[in-house]
Amino acid sequence: MATGNRPDRPMLVLAICCMSLLIVSIDVTALNVALPAIRQDLDASVSGLQWVLDAYTLVLASLLMLAGSTADRIGRRRVFRTGLALFVLGSLVCSLAPSLSWLVAARVLQAVGGSMLNPVAMSIITNTFTDPRERARAIGVWGGVVGLSMAAGPMLGGLLVDVSGWQAIFWLNVPIGLAALLLTGRFVPESRAAHARRPDPVGQALMMLMLGSLTYGIIEGPHHGYASPLVVGCGALAVLALAGLLVYEPRRAEPLIDLRFFRSVPFAGATVVAVCAFASLGGFLFLTTLHLQEERGLSALSTGLHMLPMALMTLICGPLSGRLVGARGPRPSLVTAGVALTATGVLFALTASADLPLPVLFAGYVAFGIGFGFVNAPITNTAVSGMPRAQAGVAAGLASTSRQIGTSLGVAVVGAVMAAATADGGAARAGLESADRTGWWIIGACGFAVLVLGALSTGRRARATAERAARYLEDEAGAAPTAPARRSEVAQG
Repeated sequence: MATGNRPDRPMLVLAICCMSLLIVSIDVTALNVALPAIRQDLDASVSGLQWVLDAYTLVLASLLMLAGSTADRIGRRRVFRTGLALFVLGSLVCSLAPSLSWLVAARVLQAVGGSMLNPVAMSIITNTFTDPRERARAIGVWGGVVGLSMAAGPMLGGLLVDVSGWQAIFWLNVPIGLAALLLTGRFVPESRAAHARRPDPVGQALMMLMLGSLTYGIIEGPHHGYASPLVVGCGALAVLALAGLLVYEPRRAEPLIDLRFFRSVPFAGATVVAVCAFASLGGFLFLTTLHLQEERGLSALSTGLHMLPMALMTLICGPLSGRLVGARGPRPSLVTAGVALTATGVLFALTASADLPLPVLFAGYVAFGIGFGFVNAPITNTAVSGMPRAQAGVAAGLASTSRQIGTSLGVAVVGAVMAAATADGGAARAGLESADRTGWWIIGACGFAVLVLGALSTGRRARATAERAARYLEDEAGAAPTAPARRSEVAQG
């Protein structure tokens, strides 16, 4: 059990936690709309734009699990407030960046703060809403905030870019972040795990080496050649780092990545589903922004308005998915998400064109919004359900890390396809359309993986592995609940 009192106003705590998600999510969606303006203002290449996005997601993915376990150990409210302060500071530095290298460096600072927000907020929510059904509904609201950020982010980002410049996108984080910081100090009680894991510097270094070398190789491949010593070396480093993690982590009593979690097929499935779903999101936003602004010649604000159907569907479907997970488990939501994401990728892959009719464009955006709206709640709920609350920060950190890894890989892979098409400094229209098709087929494949894994990882046998894993972890923690309570919680996951 976690130490600390349950708050008297749990819905207020949920609202405060959602504020942190709002600034992080709006920052991502609004920044995608601003990429062409940043490219022009800072004379950035396609790979430079990829690093503006991936410098953030890579550092975030590398530090999420460390932030989750640290919060369990020294106090969730303390780490959450520190993350808010650093994120606001990083946003200010981003707004003042005079060059691309400065902007990328400031994004790294943002990511250090961001790593302390979402997984720690989810841990706070998990310990606030202890009833499985209440927690599923709360997570549905959490997913709805992602939809809200998608609805507001592109339009607000486009308006700010057209009126004031891309720097204003980062100013937006400051008042919201400061308000969340003040409210957290007043209304969120401190809590920590009775026994949290010790730091794992070797595992942390291996994680950063694996993610950094893999993404660097993918992004820089079109420029150096995928057979070049640099790119091959990056691939070899990523493989060696992964092997090191698999060998080293099980030997530690308190590892950074607790591989025992993956004895649960639903948890393992949710982790891979998160990577695939968010890879499709990263690729979708990157492709859509470049298509609307550079191929169709739209302004930043018009780009945001064109993306509104996707954003609204995500906003609507997030809470619906949360209630569906609470009532019937994760399978219906995951299958719906997989079908919709696959349909989006296939539709655009078959119809890719600079002058694609608007009804087809909007139909694809609606389908993607439905798919992404339904996928968030089952990922998060499956990740934390059945796990001891003493390790809630670690479990939530693993789920959030999977999301960021997916986003990073989606931007890297789809961006590499586009960079290869423009490597000569201005590819022909046919080359760009071919690259678009390839990118959309990749997104469709990610959606199909969500569909298959969602169906396979939520059956009766899969749920049995979740129950065994939960029992084992609870016994290890010395805080096993009763069998009926455990079965009820697993069923909700």
